Amino acid sequence: MARETPAGDLRLANLTKKFGAFTAVDDLSLTIPQGSFFALLGASGCGKTTTLRMIAGLEEPTSGQVLLADRDIARLRPYKRPVNTVFQSYALFPHLDIFENVAFGLRRRGIRSVDQQVRQMLSLVQLDGYERRRPAQLSGGQQQRVALARALINHPQVLLLDEPLGALDLKLRRQMQIELKRIQTEVGITFVHVTHDQEEAMTMADTVAVMNAGRIEQLGAPAEIYEFPATAFVANFLGQSNLIAGEVAGGNGGEILVTAHGGRFSVPAARARSNQGPVHLGVRPEKLHLAGTAAQVPAGCQYLDGTVSDASYVGVSTQYLLRTGWGTEVSVFAANSGAQQRFVPGDRAVAYWDPRHSFLLGRRTGEDDRTSPVLDEPVGASS
Repeated sequence: MARETPAGDLRLANLTKKFGAFTAVDDLSLTIPQGSFFALLGASGCGKTTTLRMIAGLEEPTSGQVLLADRDIARLRPYKRPVNTVFQSYALFPHLDIFENVAFGLRRRGIRSVDQQVRQMLSLVQLDGYERRRPAQLSGGQQQRVALARALINHPQVLLLDEPLGALDLKLRRQMQIELKRIQTEVGITFVHVTHDQEEAMTMADTVAVMNAGRIEQLGAPAEIYEFPATAFVANFLGQSNLIAGEVAGGNGGEILVTAHGGRFSVPAARARSNQGPVHLGVRPEKLHLAGTAAQVPAGCQYLDGTVSDASYVGVSTQYLLRTGWGTEVSVFAANSGAQQRFVPGDRAVAYWDPRHSFLLGRRTGEDDRTSPVLDEPVGASS
């Protein structure tokens, strides 16, 4: 797919946006490599959509730069930027057929011969033969594909996606996640995707930036962020984590020793964000396993004992809560493979894990254990 102008990395340099006394985006700096699929992930109000709107030209920064191929576009009008946006609402023209919806941008620029480009775009989004239908005759997923085709036909250097799948049902949303990644790989354009949905970010993006209160808490590949979160916020926003309050008790070779609630644990030094003072010992619920007694715990594993307080069967797994002796409930996701012992509320049990699957985060003095309730959605579910 040919571009009208040379592409380049998208860089945000000290980007800030204030609305009165409220700072929506706080001195944000990052580089989005050319041709990548980049996700801004965060809860409502974290600043991700405001960041996208500043890239698009729909909001003017209070300060900072938006650089595309080292050219500052922060003060350009939206229509002068080599950027297009796809919104959750699709914003299709109901009185125009699909062909004319896709051709709209070309016709507006005075291009008369549009047939070949429109048909190529419809083929790209797998809507061959839908040219003369109206938007109301299409499903939500098909309308989203039309919106993508209409944006891509303008040959943008960057395509911005603002919660584009939020209006779709769960099954269709998952199908469109795969389609969006296929399309991005095929056209090679930089995609910047804003979402609050952890599954969307992890399924599609090469790089994820987790935002909180106008700042980026962690930036990296989805697997890297999930397996080794940088902060307690990231650990419990991208999936769930059991965070047990403890204190560093020293080191032992390549391990950090931790005391917590009267027990002694160890974490590989390479999995530690902090090696002194108050810490959170973190373990993902799916990394925990349940056994009836400590004698059943494999050699080399660490464990907590307690009483099962809840068991929720959710198909692929059973999600347990184990109430420990000090009162904290620990989440355990046990795969329903048929090989595991089943537990019911009231059973005594032991939750164990391989130390290599734990991690260590810094903790402010006075912070308690931080665990995710079993009824929250695990990573892989959609909100």
